[in-house]
Amino acid sequence: MKRMVIGALVAGFAVLGAGTASADESTPAPVTLSSEQVKKICEQRIPRAEERVSRLTDRINGGPEVIGSTQNLRKRAEEARTAGRTEQAQRLDTRAGWREGHLDKLNKAKERLAKFKTEHCGYLGGK
Repeated sequence: MKRMVIGALVAGFAVLGAGTASADESTPAPVTLSSEQVKKICEQRIPRAEERVSRLTDRINGGPEVIGSTQNLRKRAEEARTAGRTEQAQRLDTRAGWREGHLDKLNKAKERLAKFKTEHCGYLGGK
């Protein structure tokens, strides 16, 4: 059932995309939102996204006592190395590096949220 729905969606997008393929591809079509959609985004979605970005950033940057932080992962890797579990230590070091790599993505997401907020949410009373 799910495959049929996904297949129908893909086919629908392909048909819709075929009509726009003849248009100038260098400029994407503008996305228009109703005032109700903008209000919902500004009042509900942006604050939740900002909170999530903040929580993830705080977790990644947390100290060795914060579970999931890069310092915690590196501390666990060192403990595993000391105990002779080199494979586990390598996995933990890899995870720590991967987490640090997400900080750039989170900062860019924070910038995009702030940009949308200043461009579209100002008329809603500064929310």
